[in-house]
Amino acid sequence: MQIAAFIILAVFYGAYFTKLFIQKKQGIRTDLLGKGKTGLVKFIEITLKIVTYIVPVVEVISICAWFDFNVYIEMPVWLRGLGLMLSVSGTAIFIISVITMRDSWRAGIPQNESTKLVTDGIYRYSRNPAFLGFDLTYLGILFMFFNWFLCAVTLLAGVMLHLQIINVEEDYLINAFGDEYMEYSKTVCRYFGRKNRK
Repeated sequence: MQIAAFIILAVFYGAYFTKLFIQKKQGIRTDLLGKGKTGLVKFIEITLKIVTYIVPVVEVISICAWFDFNVYIEMPVWLRGLGLMLSVSGTAIFIISVITMRDSWRAGIPQNESTKLVTDGIYRYSRNPAFLGFDLTYLGILFMFFNWFLCAVTLLAGVMLHLQIINVEEDYLINAFGDEYMEYSKTVCRYFGRKNRK
């Protein structure tokens, strides 16, 4: 299970940094977390950036320290298997989401840049599939190699990703796309699923 976890992390973060590199070569600034922001938005984005750099470090330490029962808590086999499925699913969802977003994908909200509202592909079923991908991958690794420190940073990352959505991303999308985004949000759930319109 350790090898599978390392492969999942390599694919997940490989996809993330490959997308950053490709867009940088095209002259697109992708890593916008905290840049040009103030107040609560800056706090959320900077904290999110720090946490999302800490999580993979703690994940790698947790995977390597699996044999140390002072750190690692033995989880039932079925829960570790579920963790493997969640992390594979999260990685796949993340990759599909950044591919579907094409050149509109950013880490953080763009200032003074126009992007396109993407509502096709995976975005027909989730308004935030990249965030869902992060959450599922983090949760999966936690279930596979549970320890309390990893649990704490995973929960913190989940909270910060959620705050980024509700306090930063959604405000930006409402301001940038107005009624088009509001109509979209009436039919597609924040994380997963479609809403029945009456």
